[in-house]
Amino acid sequence: MDVPISNLIVQTLVNFLNIYLILLTVRILLSWFQTAEWAAQVIAFLSPITDPYLNIFRSIIPPLGGIDISPILAFLVLQLLQGLLAPLA
Repeated sequence: MDVPISNLIVQTLVNFLNIYLILLTVRILLSWFQTAEWAAQVIAFLSPITDPYLNIFRSIIPPLGGIDISPILAFLVLQLLQGLLAPLA
């Protein structure tokens, strides 16, 4: 079965977006448990991977009352991109 290279690239991007969405979800959920030592270790691992992307949206939407709602926009953009790419795969 021959798969065109463009389909392979698009499918790889869709899979990457799925994995990145999972990493973002874990990072955001663990931010609620920063005092737990095990959570801090995982956050230290995930922060260099997820924070550059989240910082883009943090510069657009500053924290409101100490609550960071920028991940909502970050998720929406990733899911929109994923929705645009999925039919091409």
